[in-house]
Amino acid sequence: MSLLLAQAAVNDANIHFDKLYSYRIPAELAGRVFPGSMVLVPFGRGSKARMAVVLAVGEVDESDAPKGLKTLYDAAPEDARLTPDLLELVRFLKERTFCTWFEAVKAVIPYGAQYRPAVVDGRHVMQGRLTRSTERLYTLAGALPEKPKPGPRQLAAVAALQNGPLTARQLDEVGISRATLDGLVKKGVLTAAEQDKAIDLFAAIPFDPQPLELSPEQQQVFNDLLPNLEDARPHAALLHGVTGSGKTIVFLRLIQRTLELGRRALVLVPEISLTPQMIRRLKSTFGSRLAVQHSALNNTERLLQWRMIQQGNADIVVGTRSAVFAPLQNLGLIIMDEEQEHTYQSESAPRFDAHDVAKKRAVMENALLLFASATPLTETYHAAESGKLQLVQLTHRYGGRPLPSVDFIDMRAELAAGNPREVSVRLARELQENLDNGEQSILLLNRRGYRTIGMCTTCGHVLKCPNCSVPLVYHKPQQALLCHHCGHTVHPLPQTCPECGGKISYSGFGTQRVEEELAELLPGARILRMDQDSTSRKDAHETMLAQFARHEYDILLGTQMVAKGLDFEKVTLVGVLGIDSLLFGQGFRAYESVFSLITQVVGRGGRAALPGRALIQTSVPDHPVLQLAAAQDYKGFYREEITFRRFSLYPPFCSFVVVGFIGDQEGAVFIAAQRFGALLGQHAAQKPNIPLRILGPAPMNITMLNNKFRYKLTLKCRNDAAFRALLHETLDAYDAEKLPQKASVILDFNSDGDL
Repeated sequence: MSLLLAQAAVNDANIHFDKLYSYRIPAELAGRVFPGSMVLVPFGRGSKARMAVVLAVGEVDESDAPKGLKTLYDAAPEDARLTPDLLELVRFLKERTFCTWFEAVKAVIPYGAQYRPAVVDGRHVMQGRLTRSTERLYTLAGALPEKPKPGPRQLAAVAALQNGPLTARQLDEVGISRATLDGLVKKGVLTAAEQDKAIDLFAAIPFDPQPLELSPEQQQVFNDLLPNLEDARPHAALLHGVTGSGKTIVFLRLIQRTLELGRRALVLVPEISLTPQMIRRLKSTFGSRLAVQHSALNNTERLLQWRMIQQGNADIVVGTRSAVFAPLQNLGLIIMDEEQEHTYQSESAPRFDAHDVAKKRAVMENALLLFASATPLTETYHAAESGKLQLVQLTHRYGGRPLPSVDFIDMRAELAAGNPREVSVRLARELQENLDNGEQSILLLNRRGYRTIGMCTTCGHVLKCPNCSVPLVYHKPQQALLCHHCGHTVHPLPQTCPECGGKISYSGFGTQRVEEELAELLPGARILRMDQDSTSRKDAHETMLAQFARHEYDILLGTQMVAKGLDFEKVTLVGVLGIDSLLFGQGFRAYESVFSLITQVVGRGGRAALPGRALIQTSVPDHPVLQLAAAQDYKGFYREEITFRRFSLYPPFCSFVVVGFIGDQEGAVFIAAQRFGALLGQHAAQKPNIPLRILGPAPMNITMLNNKFRYKLTLKCRNDAAFRALLHETLDAYDAEKLPQKASVILDFNSDGDL
């Protein structure tokens, strides 16, 4: 006699016991369990109910079945099953990022589509995390009887449904009540069914398609990309275009052609703040078959949008990093705008890079993958120069407009002249000039809060978070000190030193402090601050940007969310503050990040008829990276950066992996990291063909986070199947010595030097 078995991976596993477990499929579930099914299983001592995902199903002879085989408790409906494509992405994440199976599952499907264990009438069952949002759909099924004589509302209902089914909400809007409709259902005139509630997040945006008029240079780029869009094979390309060159209109033309070919398009943007403008362009051009996926949606909205995609009712999906998993079928085009942004890399498990997932999807779907940026990643541009990607370029601004002029303000001279403010005299003067001319300005300061450090003037003690090895930041509206990592709050604001009783002096500056300075310097200015504190409300990004676009504000002050992708015709002045701290930051990408940030924010100015200008406040105006960014000279920067990367052996000339160790006791964490390095070296010595350099262990930049100590090993390697097999061997040896009890292990294949 044979048994039907499922191989399943359970939720809440860690990397050391994340494997497939065998379960018997009972007869009542035999037709409901397939690879990709979500199931409820008994696990461990006491057979506690846990969620699991089925990876394989097969039959075995009863005599060959594993001893102590347990039986599945429950299975989700078939429409909740992972499609073969999504299951392939789960396998890809598991293999490439060393996450657990279920961490990968949670990445590819939204929270609302997931299930949780429950007990009903003494049985273990699965329940959806969200109640399914449905609405009633009415369809005309027969003629209205002549007797008794139909009333006017019944006649109106039948007339309204002549052209197809409508929902109860749509019929209510024209004055037809639910009672009238249900009465007609009883008579057999109508049928009623429940369907997933539709949600149009963009109903306020009119469908107003305008002709897509391309400049000769844009047309050439489109023509160069078109063959790779149309031949139904996987291709990848880089669109390198200066800021304001009109990359978006090329996107629209490519999407238009993709839809004409009967295929679908995915558009990725790095920040939630960039989605409103992209959505507006797409909705007005292509209509309502547009869905969005990003973290600012609530769980219900996100689930309904995801189901809309899953059911084939969306032709275009736009969103941030997580949208790369959108279940679009027949995908023909993937666009990754501002591809250089670090926000495309996940900072929690699974630690994936959307670049890699997009490449995988392009291969799976035979799609064109288009990276786009004015400041591409060094690795991406190197791949294009090497012929691995097609390179197309837009070298001029749309309409022949000039790039903004850029000047430096030496903050050492400001201080010597007696100006203690964070806003220089010249920047204040030019802001006033813009106000007088009715023009707008954007100021970038990539540091939130009011004061960034509190220090005792007597003993030098710095007020730090008790849970993290970082200074607390003064936030004036709350009159409190906050930790930007764990959220720890100190209130009221300390005025005396806890060590010696001396006076606490607060220094440094963030967006809140600069906002206050601007209000003092420019009393009539309307100032809009955009940072993590001011955009926490739902739809805050969209509301604020719309207000600025309507010229309800004169100055937009913000962190890096204001630096890229935004397009305001009245902006003629851009100011950059506090850039030096980033210039001397840790990580091999520090210069690349500064060059990109300055280039991008400078490019926000002069995008319409009015010319633009930019002012960069710095104490090192002659720094070569700042000079190259001011000249918008990407190729000059790239030549310098690629030389440094080659000489120092950094990507793209090797892979860069950070192995993190986290635990309660610092000494034990250090010993565990040291032992992992030794084990890795021992196993690598048996495989001399695998290139490997091991650096460390060393403390991470933030050594303590949330009361956990953190150390790291840095590996320079070639990230291929052989290297990943070596890592698995080392992890098994580490587990065998029970070292995970001292320090858990995290692997990050996308870090620039820290977690």
